[in-house]
Amino acid sequence: MVTEVSLCGVSLKNPVIPASGTFGFGTEMAGVYDLNLLGGISMKGTTLQARYGNECPRIAECPSGLINSVGLQNLGIDVLVREKLPGLRKIYGGCIIANISGFSIDEYVKCCAAADAAPQTDIIEVNISCPNVHGGGLAFGTSEAAAAEVTAAVKAVCRKPVFVKLSPNVTDIAAIARACENAGADGLTLINTILGMRIDIRRRRPVVANKYGGFSGRAVLPIALRMVNQVAHACSIPVIGCGGVSSAEDVVEMMMAGATAVQVGAENLRNPYVCKEIVEKLPALMQELGIENINEIIRTI
Repeated sequence: MVTEVSLCGVSLKNPVIPASGTFGFGTEMAGVYDLNLLGGISMKGTTLQARYGNECPRIAECPSGLINSVGLQNLGIDVLVREKLPGLRKIYGGCIIANISGFSIDEYVKCCAAADAAPQTDIIEVNISCPNVHGGGLAFGTSEAAAAEVTAAVKAVCRKPVFVKLSPNVTDIAAIARACENAGADGLTLINTILGMRIDIRRRRPVVANKYGGFSGRAVLPIALRMVNQVAHACSIPVIGCGGVSSAEDVVEMMMAGATAVQVGAENLRNPYVCKEIVEKLPALMQELGIENINEIIRTI
C-alpha cells in the first residue's frame, strides 16, 4: 500500500497532518507517541509579536464540536524561529509547516520571510482569516483583492511552497481560491473555522467573552468537504483539506473530494492519539476499498 503523497515537491510518508492550533508546536506531544508516524505537522499559528490572546472564557463546548476564541495566543516569530522550529526538527524528520498570521501586509511579509529563512521549515501556511487593521477590520480572506494582495506579498519573499489557508466565512470560496492561485499561491488549505456563537441562557450572555468564535469539530465535515471539492475543481494547485476530520474514513473522503493531504484539528483536543490511530488504520482501510496507491483517489468526485 502506497500512502506517500507530495505537496509541491515536499514528500509526506502519509497524508495525515495535525492542524495548526491543535497540536502546539509538536514538541508537547513527543512523549505521547512517535511523531515520525505523521506525514506532517502544522505548528501553532504565529504572529510578529507575542500575543496573550482574547480574554477568558474563550472556549465553548457544542454538540459534535467546539467554539474557540483564543485570539492567536502565541510567543511571536522570533521565538518560533529561534526555539520552536529547531526543537521540533531535533525529534521529527517529516514535513514541518509554519503557520503564519498577521494584521497587516507588512506583518505577513516579515513573519513569512523569517519562517522561510529557517532551515527547518518545509512549507509556509498563511492564515488569511485575520482582521486587516488597515482595511476596516474585515478578514483578509473575505475579499478576493485582499487575499491576492497577501499572497503576492508573501510569495515575493518566500522560496519555499506557500499554502494559503482559506476562511469558510465567505459567499464564494472558489473565487477567493482562484484569486490566491492567480497571485502565486503554491497550494491552499481549507477550511478554517466557521464563525459561531453559544449563549448562556441563565446568565443571558455569550459563553465566550469575545461573543463569537470559530466553530470546529466533527459537525463541520460536510461543509468542509463541499468547499474542498469546489476549490479542487476551480484550481489546479494542491489542496490540504481540513474541517471535522476524525477517522481514516474521513481522510479518504476528504481526498476523494480533492485534497492531496488532510489536516486533523479539533479531534486532537478530544483524543490526543487520533492522528496516530488514523495513520495506523489507513492501510487496512485502503485494502478494504481496493486502493493500492492513495494518490489514485485524489479528486475522484
